Amino acid sequence: MNSSRITGTGTFIPSLKKENADFLEDEFLNNDGSTFSSDNDLIIEKFKAITGITERRYAKDEYTTSDLAFFAAQKAIEDANLHKEELDYIIVAHNFGDVKQGTIQGDMLPSIATRVKYKLEIENPNCVAYDILFGCPGWIEGVIQAQAFIKAGIAKKCLVIGAETLSRVIDKYDRDSMIYSDGAGACIVEKTEESDSGILSHATQTFAKDEAYFLHYGGSYKQEEDQNVRYIKMFGRKIYEFAITNVPAAMKAALEKSGLEIDDVKKILIHQANEKMDEAIIKRFYRLYKKPVPKGVMPMSIHKLGNSSVATVPTLLDLVLKGKIENQQLNKGDVIMLASVGAGMNINAIVYKV
Repeated sequence: MNSSRITGTGTFIPSLKKENADFLEDEFLNNDGSTFSSDNDLIIEKFKAITGITERRYAKDEYTTSDLAFFAAQKAIEDANLHKEELDYIIVAHNFGDVKQGTIQGDMLPSIATRVKYKLEIENPNCVAYDILFGCPGWIEGVIQAQAFIKAGIAKKCLVIGAETLSRVIDKYDRDSMIYSDGAGACIVEKTEESDSGILSHATQTFAKDEAYFLHYGGSYKQEEDQNVRYIKMFGRKIYEFAITNVPAAMKAALEKSGLEIDDVKKILIHQANEKMDEAIIKRFYRLYKKPVPKGVMPMSIHKLGNSSVATVPTLLDLVLKGKIENQQLNKGDVIMLASVGAGMNINAIVYKV
């Protein structure tokens, strides 16, 4: 059986920092346009207590999602010591396409993956480039698809990228806008002869009966703004309740498919959505095995980088693999889990042996 493993990773973390204090003068409104009874000091303090976010990164005005994806891709290709013309697939996960600063329209023609291939100057027409729209779990799903191509014998080397510029699609009157950030993460997935390492198992689910529109497009909370301009909106409490129940179950399903035990898991890299939610997911996951959460099992990057959607998991993986998160290391043979939840509502998890 053809197995697959990640042979290189790369990230692009934008240089523009936006700290919580930078929101002090903003006008936050309820969804009906009414003002909050609390002042911004208290709103931001509560926001930090729940999400863990103290600052986030925004892309420079001249960059779009495809630029960020290209920068991360270059690093992953170099890290894998790979020649770009050897790539069989370029899979790019995003949600809104290229949104230029100051515009209101996402651009996905041509696809972001095609734009990345163009920027990489890859000539090989057999390198297939396509996008995946799968909410925040998009990058993990891209890795799962790359593995499927390798298992089927139709690919040997795939580039999988998660990139987003959420700062371009947020309603500045919505306090949830403080959650979102920009960034990109990429990896190379290659065929390996080592059957006991790399991607061991996965689980994916889509819940669309009652949950499909928990994340959606909506008008500005400022009634005087053009209501035809749409922004990312979410039902935060519903997402939280959904995630803490369903993500642990999907993680358990993936782990059972791998044949490994919970004590074999060294690290869990989860979508950096909200610190309190991520902690609750991990706690519930270990509760399914009647185990306490091991100290340091869940590396976090949300405090400084915010929620960059599809980019959070590959960025976190790259940072941990390269020893850039304090007291978080991975060694050959370590078992980790990658997990995410997001728009759709989609959930997925991968069990991976380093």
